[in-house]
Amino acid sequence: MSADGGKATAVIAGAGPAGLTAALELLRRSDLIPVVFEAEAQVGGLSKTINYRGNRMDLGGHRFFSKSDWVMRWWQDILPLAVEPLEGDSALRITYQRRSRDLPVTARASSESDCVMLIRRRLSRILYRRRYFDYPLRLDASTLHKLGAAETLRIALSYARARLDRRSPERSLEDFLINRFGERLYRTFFRDYTEKVWGVRCQEISAEWGAQRIKGLSVGKTLTHALRRAFRPLTAIGQRRTETSLIERFLYPKLGPGQMWEQVAQRIASRGGRVHLAHRVVGLEHDGARVQAVAVRDEASGSVRRVACDQFISTIPVGELIECLRPTDPDIGRVASQLPYRDFMTAGLLLRKMRSSARPSRMRAANGMPPDNWIYIQEPDVRIGRLQIFNNWSPSMVADAGTIWLGLEYFCAQGDDLWSMADGQFLEFAARELERLGLIEPCDVLDGTLVRVPKAYPAYFGAYDQLGKVRAYLDQFSNLYAIGRNGMHRYNNQDHSMLTADAAVNSIIHDGRGKSVIWSINTEREYHEEVRADR
Repeated sequence: MSADGGKATAVIAGAGPAGLTAALELLRRSDLIPVVFEAEAQVGGLSKTINYRGNRMDLGGHRFFSKSDWVMRWWQDILPLAVEPLEGDSALRITYQRRSRDLPVTARASSESDCVMLIRRRLSRILYRRRYFDYPLRLDASTLHKLGAAETLRIALSYARARLDRRSPERSLEDFLINRFGERLYRTFFRDYTEKVWGVRCQEISAEWGAQRIKGLSVGKTLTHALRRAFRPLTAIGQRRTETSLIERFLYPKLGPGQMWEQVAQRIASRGGRVHLAHRVVGLEHDGARVQAVAVRDEASGSVRRVACDQFISTIPVGELIECLRPTDPDIGRVASQLPYRDFMTAGLLLRKMRSSARPSRMRAANGMPPDNWIYIQEPDVRIGRLQIFNNWSPSMVADAGTIWLGLEYFCAQGDDLWSMADGQFLEFAARELERLGLIEPCDVLDGTLVRVPKAYPAYFGAYDQLGKVRAYLDQFSNLYAIGRNGMHRYNNQDHSMLTADAAVNSIIHDGRGKSVIWSINTEREYHEEVRADR
């Protein structure tokens, strides 16, 4: 049967940022009817917002920032910026840059509306040896005092040595980081945290991960940024020339990142598209050159139906896609099934207060809430990787403004000791870790919840170096487009995933031309927004 009464259709597997962007762009720019099948009961993928008793959780922390003008406009078209003063400024000037000129925002709305984007100031720190260091590191008096004169000298000498004797070629993430920060700084602030996140040594992770996630960040870039920030207007969010890790302002939906994708899903439905929740793509019919139909299982009833399609866009994990295609070459299936992932758990804890030592004295508050968006936990005696303070992303993320709503992030693998722990036991374990760090008293925990996210982070080790074989096989299908984070097994940001969706729509509109552009996004130091902005 046809997905939409005989009209030409594009079936899209997955309702995350990539899948929903593709669906809306197809409706805006083509005659194809997008039909989206999402296995979960909620849209947004990793960018969804979990609502627990009125307290909202952001899975991973999603800053709405992009060097792409198209992405920035796209977001503002869905959720306009709230007009509100920023830290006492009587007038708010919001611009972002495209080459040499400023572009105005596309729309503004009253901050009393829920359907708005807020401008947030980014603050993140590193907790290391029970002391707080600004992230990115600032070579100011505070940092030097905490490190000590002797350690500061060792870091400087190590950086100088790395600049004079670079590791070449850069094969591993360790090579990549030492070349940019020196071995001493790498071992102090990068190695242990990275290995906590990925569960393997930095020598086993491809340098490509650093090239895509850290890009041009280095000690030199950090120092240059520190000089520039002194002359940047406090209210400007245009930071195109700023490395992503260094940005200081970003946009954020008032009700969390999932609000963006819920709004997009509504627009898709209003234009005649379809978004089916709790429906999983479990099979594909093809002739080796084109996908002809998909098999979709209703997760509630268990029934499976056949849906014909003219185009197929996949954002599901590569291994699941290859399993649906059933290639005759067993090596393709082997590589796809062995692509590694890092799984993820967030424990939400609601507190009446925290210990005031979590705040610098100049920012001390009555309830001790840290001023950060998130805190990287470098301490070796706890398993927690990062701590989010949802109040500081948006006040509307918290049901009761008098409470503190935290997200404790743990990186794990399905089936390991963390993943297998019962929910209640895990929440107690998480609270004890914060107590050990000196951040809370267990008696101040009011409530909590736990969210498990499988396949959250595509990993760059193991069978990853053979991903090219899988891509070559997928490229044989003229009407199949693998996009997004899991669809390409690439650690993309939200905006990268949207750009891959846009590239796929461009290719579909132009009869398959330009398909290779999808795989070039987020591989260069500037990931093709300049080209995209000219459309």
